Amino acid sequence: MRAFVVTSYKGPLHEADVPEPTVGDRDVLVQVRAAGLNQLDEKIREGEFKQILPYKLPLTLGHDVAGTVLRVGSLVRGFAVGDEVYARPGKDQIGTFAERVAVAEQDLALAPTSTTVEEAGSLPLVALTAWQALVVKGKVRPGQKVLIHAGAGGVGSIAIQLAKHLGATVATTASAANADFVRELGADVVIDYRSQDFEAQLTGYDLVLDSLGGENLEKSLRILRPGGKAIGISGPPDPTFSREAGLNPVLRLAITALSRKVRKQAKDLGVTYEFLFMSASGEQLRQIAALVDSGVLRPVVGKVSTFDETPQALAALAKGGIRGKAVVTVP
Repeated sequence: MRAFVVTSYKGPLHEADVPEPTVGDRDVLVQVRAAGLNQLDEKIREGEFKQILPYKLPLTLGHDVAGTVLRVGSLVRGFAVGDEVYARPGKDQIGTFAERVAVAEQDLALAPTSTTVEEAGSLPLVALTAWQALVVKGKVRPGQKVLIHAGAGGVGSIAIQLAKHLGATVATTASAANADFVRELGADVVIDYRSQDFEAQLTGYDLVLDSLGGENLEKSLRILRPGGKAIGISGPPDPTFSREAGLNPVLRLAITALSRKVRKQAKDLGVTYEFLFMSASGEQLRQIAALVDSGVLRPVVGKVSTFDETPQALAALAKGGIRGKAVVTVP
């Protein structure tokens, strides 16, 4: 089976012939038709997460899939051969830069019926990230004020739409060239990150979704109202994450130290910081599909490449400039 793999950290993503996926009793074998590209794939290739995501190499990358069910495990009841589905496979089943992938039934959902396969393939990771940040952790309510950084990107473009659906007033950071685009998505306030300081423009926010980390996260804490919350998807990881991930005690101590500074800053300001490492969920994808089909959420696909172009397409993510998501299609 054709796939794109990394055989050593920091090494190139390259094509290889890999074994067919193992399909367990509760797994579904999916013919990959489209796979979204994510910064997470590049960070894994670079070895940034090798301590908290200890994968065995060689590793097939890819965290988003839209495709067709080819076979179901003996205990699967929710899917049948021929179903059009989409998923963010669980961490032990990633590998959607391939012709076929096995996905646990609980992580899979029927794809939205109103989208192209490329649009469906762009959604799972970023839509689940937005959902878990705004609905699960943030519990966003009507009338609240939410800041979403990098609003023209993959996560940001979905998060803006979802936050508006939840009734929030939404601010976002974006380039001047993307200002009209993010307003069309629903942003009420647009900050040009190149020429404006969002900390000087915003105050009293209930929630910030931060995808940049570092100084940007520290400034985000300061625009929150007392009791507000910043959710970071770039890090640093916090003790709750290390505990839920089942990391060993040494790693737990290291992660606690990594996030100590930002957690203290948050505490001193009377706000909180939480790290989000998105988890797979078929149930949440079903709710997201319903929002897509009702017109609440619109997938944003900025670039489509062929399967053969997967390594170049992943490398291009680092250069930025893509609205929404980049996707590869598999013949």
